[in-house]
Formats: sequence, C-alpha cells, structure tokens
Amino acid sequence: MLKTLSGLVLRKRITTYQSRQYKNDGLFRVHPLVSQALAENKPVVALESTIITHGMPYPHNLRTAKEVEAIVRKEGATPATVGVIEGEVRVGLTSEELEHLAQCTSSVKASRRDLPYVLSKRLSGGTTVSATMIAAHRAGVPVFVTGGIGGVHRDGENTLDISADLTELGRTPIAVVSAGVKYILDIGRTLEFLETQGVCVTYGTSKNFPAFFSPQSGFSSPFNVCNPEEAAELIPATLSLDLGSGLLLAVPIPEEHAAAGQQIEEAIQAAVTEARAEGLTGGEVTPFVLQKVNDLTRGQVLRANIALIHNNAKVGSRIACALSKQMSEGTLKERRQCGKHPADTDVVVIGGINVDFIAKGKRKTLRFGETNPGSLFQSFGGVGRNLADSLSRLGQRPLLISATGADSSSDAVFKHCQHMNMSGVARLKQQSTATYCSVMAGSGEMVLGLGDMDVHQQITEEYVSQFEKQLSSATLVCLDGNVPVTTINYVCSFGTKHNLNVWFEPTDSDKARKPFLSDAWKSLSYISPNLAELCTINRSLGFPTPEVPPNAADEVLATAVALSRPLLEHIHCLIVTLGAHGILVCGEHDGGSVNLQPRKQKRRRKLCALHYPALPVLPEETANVSGAGDSLAGALIAGVLQQRDADSCVRMGLLAARQSLVSPHPIATTLSLDSVDPNNVQPQQWAKPRLMYID
Repeated sequence: MLKTLSGLVLRKRITTYQSRQYKNDGLFRVHPLVSQALAENKPVVALESTIITHGMPYPHNLRTAKEVEAIVRKEGATPATVGVIEGEVRVGLTSEELEHLAQCTSSVKASRRDLPYVLSKRLSGGTTVSATMIAAHRAGVPVFVTGGIGGVHRDGENTLDISADLTELGRTPIAVVSAGVKYILDIGRTLEFLETQGVCVTYGTSKNFPAFFSPQSGFSSPFNVCNPEEAAELIPATLSLDLGSGLLLAVPIPEEHAAAGQQIEEAIQAAVTEARAEGLTGGEVTPFVLQKVNDLTRGQVLRANIALIHNNAKVGSRIACALSKQMSEGTLKERRQCGKHPADTDVVVIGGINVDFIAKGKRKTLRFGETNPGSLFQSFGGVGRNLADSLSRLGQRPLLISATGADSSSDAVFKHCQHMNMSGVARLKQQSTATYCSVMAGSGEMVLGLGDMDVHQQITEEYVSQFEKQLSSATLVCLDGNVPVTTINYVCSFGTKHNLNVWFEPTDSDKARKPFLSDAWKSLSYISPNLAELCTINRSLGFPTPEVPPNAADEVLATAVALSRPLLEHIHCLIVTLGAHGILVCGEHDGGSVNLQPRKQKRRRKLCALHYPALPVLPEETANVSGAGDSLAGALIAGVLQQRDADSCVRMGLLAARQSLVSPHPIATTLSLDSVDPNNVQPQQWAKPRLMYID
C-alpha cells in the first residue's frame, strides 16, 4: 500500500514540477531533450557544474563533464547538466555551453545565496550542489548526481562554517547521489547536522559512510540499501511523506580507485593550515584546499576524483532508470485497475494507435526522384490514441479501446502513454503495431502519407463488446474511422439502445463514409469532419455535392454550411475544420450561440452555425500537422464534458490545435488545462465569431 501511495504522490509531484518547467521565463530554461524525456517519464539525471568552473583545471574539467554525460547516456538516462549562462539558469547544457563554462575565467560559483545576484547581473557560472538541487527540483528531475556534497568545515564548531548544501538537503525534496562528504570537511559533525535537518542518509552494501576517496570514514550511516532497485523504492517512499527534505545516497568509491588515505590526510592538514595563514574564509577555502591537495599528492587526488565522479554517474543513472521503470509499471497497473471500474471512466475512445514518423524537408517544396535534405522524428499517434491523450491531459479519464502488436513498437507506445488508461488496448501476437509516415515540405504542408494499419481491423465488434459496462456508463463515446464498419455499426446500435452520445471522427475522406453506408449515422450525436470529408459524407448519402471544393473564404464557408444542413436532421452537432479558414460549429441555436452539450433526446430545433477564424501559425513554426485536428477535437470534447459554454469549448480547441502544430508530437506534451484556458489569451487576440442562421 505504501509503495502504491508513494508512486502516486511522486508522479503527482513530478507532474507538478513539469507543468512549471515549460514556462521558460528568461531566468530559467530546460533543454528540449530534457523536457521531452521528463514528459515521457524517461529517466533523467541532473548534474552540477561547479566541478567544471571551480573543481578542475581546463581541459580536465571539460573532458570529465563530457565523460560523465556519456556515462549517463550509456546507462539509458538523459543527462541534465545545470549551469548559469548569462543570467539564465539552464537545466541541460549544449556542448557549446559546456565549453563556455569550462574556459570562462570570470565564471562565478553560484549557491542558493548567490543565484538572485548572478541572475540579476546576467553573469555566467557553475551551480553548487544547493543551486543545482533548486534547479533540478523546479524542472521535475528527482535524481541528482555530484562528486561530493559540502558539509561542516573542520573547526566548524568555532567558525560556524557550514555549507548551504546541508540546509538545502533539509528543505528540497530530491535524491542526491554523491561519494559522501568532501574529504576536507568534518564528516562526523556533517552527519549530525544532516540528522538535525531530517535527511535520510544511505546506500552501499554496508552502513559504513564513505570518506570521499575512502570507502570507510569511521562513521556509520543510519541505513543502507544494496542496489539501484532498493534505492528507487526509497525515493518515492521518502517524497510521499511530504516532509520537504531530500535524500542523500552516499556511494563508496570503488576500492581500486581509493587513494592512500594517510597521504591525503597529511596533504589536507597542510593545505588547511596554509589557507588559514593566508586568511581565506567561506567559499575561498574549498577551491584553494582542493588545488593544494592535488599539488601535494602529484595529481593522485584529481585522478581519484574523476574516478569517483564516473562511478557516481553510473550508480545514479541506474537508480534513475530503476525509478522510471517502477513508476511505469505502477502506472500501468493502476490504469488496468482503473478500467475495471465504470465510474472512473467519463468517456470511452475507440480507435487506432500508430507509431508515427514525421519526415520534414528543409526546402519549401520537395523534389521527387532525388534525396531531399530534411529531418526525421518519431512520435506516437493514431486518431483514437490522440483523442485519448489530449483528454487525459485536460482533466478527463478516457478509456482507450484499441489494438497493437505484441512487439517493440507497442512497448514504446505503452511507455509513452503512461498517463493514459490503456487497459482496453489488446496486444496481439502475429500482428504489427500500426505505423504511419508523414512527409512534409519545408512550408509545413503534408506532401505524402504512408501507413501500415492492418492491426486496426482487430478492433472488432466482439472485442469492443467486452467493455459494455464502461460504454453504457460513459457520458460520451468517441469513434474514429480506423475501426471496421461492423464495429462502428455495433457502437451506433448500442448507443441508440442506451441513449448514448457518440462522437465520430472521420480520420480521412475514404474512411469518413463508413457510418453512412447504412442508417448507423443517424445514431451519431457529433461528427468532426474537414471540408473534403464532409463532401464525401454528403456524396455517400446522395446529397448534392460540389465536384471541386472551393478555395475562397466566403465560398468555403457557404459550402460547409450547405453540406452540414441535411446531416443536422439527425446529428446533434457538426464541427467542421476548414484549415486556414478556421472552424465552423453547426447545431442548435441557443442564446446567440450553439448548444454543444450532449442531448438527452432528439427534438425539432432552430439551427445555426458559428464560424471562428483560425489562430495564426507561421509556416516556419509548423513542426507537425498530423495531430492538429485531433487536438482541436480532444480539447473541444473536454470542454463539453466540463459543461463549458460553446465559445470556451471552441477556443480551447483552437489553442490546443495551435500547440499541436508547433510541437513535434501530434498531441503537445505541454498540453494542459492552463495552456488552453482562453482567459490566458488577451481578448484583442480573439476574432469575434460570426453567427449564421440555417434554414
């Protein structure tokens, strides 16, 4: 029970951190790779930078920093080195930024106390343990690796020289992996101070607390955990208590790299004596003593220092990976349990899951028959998955019913979709997970799409019928055009029997006709086609349809209204997406707007249409066009389920669509209720919708 509760609290805590992390405000910035890893619940390891700016001479500092990042990546985690670049705290540094800090002679050593001044003066520098903890905590990184933490200085009982690292551990909930306390400090008094701060100190196969370059210091840790898995269980157990304090995982240096303790101790005493003679105090002491000890031991300390940092990075990365795995398994277990309780599901989504590959050329137009320069990005899509993803990020609890293969692609899908209820997804042997490739020109327009979607035919009537309890209790059931016609007919029939509201997302022009091949469509409450799909639907029903869809704005609008009219005899509401021309919402007139709330029964009504212009997105900002319509529909559905007025629902959809267009993912990982709140947009940025009455 404690483990489950701990996992829930930690996930909530990390989600909260991530919602803050994306608000880069000029003082704080998270590298896109780190943001993406956090959003996908992949392991991330924070790293400090004073070792670069003040811990080692150039080029040892730069080489060590790059080696440590390489170790983190090799172990399967994403490194997030923290530093200050021209007054901005950055979580995750580029190679150029690492080089800049390594060679910057004017870099400052930034602790908690120093950060406000350093940022206000637009300075650059390395972050100490305390400052790195602050940045990692804000970014949502639960594991931080360093060489050694600061502590109580020798003779600290008289000087009161105590590192801010200790008080930070007492008030910032993060797991710090180090080789114990820096060897020039008073280890016994440091442990006493950590106890006062309520910091849990542990790690290693024994309770011997390490003395930086020696596996033993003569002092004991109160507890110990023997491996990364045990450490990973300890982290959420610590954070779930909401004590506000952190966790110190003191990793002993490997025996083969432990330097001769007596030689180092003699060098320390000599260096400390010389520091006192020169009148050095506070932050001046540590770098002076470190350099002096290194000189006296002829570089032996430097070599051992590098070795222990490498070891800490390896251990910390394994802990981060184990933590990520435990959280993933816990989430899937909870989601499967959630699917067993109808009351936990307010909307059911039945549709496809894809692994998407987005290929975008650098040229405005692509040249066929030759290799075009561009980039390739993998993401996760499928209309059903996209709808469920957006709803999950916007406060709903959708159950996704779908099918994938039992392959590595489906493993990746489930890992990416840990925030969703995937208990209704069948993983089938002898099947391949659906794959889709979109080729885009540099202008942002899609040139070609290729898909292997055969597994969607396994979302059969027989399989979906296993979820009749969830279907009958849902406020809304969403269908996408990927599922077989027989399944669509079954859901529509079931909806009529149980008076359910069914939303149909056509997916593409060919699949749009599926419900309209019979009278099944008369059971639909909502459909969300684009203009081409709307033409196909009308053509399937034998209604007059233009041979070529118009391009001019007024003609597009008039055509969409005319094509919507006959469908509104049975369908409650149409949401017609018009690309650059915006969105048209057609349905029952209600006080100068459209009634989007689910209907309880069919009745004669006065019809109208509302036209909303699209929110502008520059072509060079467009990263992915495959999920804009799904994002719009998902946010609009979320607004309907939250009983918001039509204007708010549509504006939520437009904001979600814009986020999707500028994100590499079909559903932006930054999508949240806050990000689609129309009140967060200046009123003058909204164009007034146009109301039209339909005869």
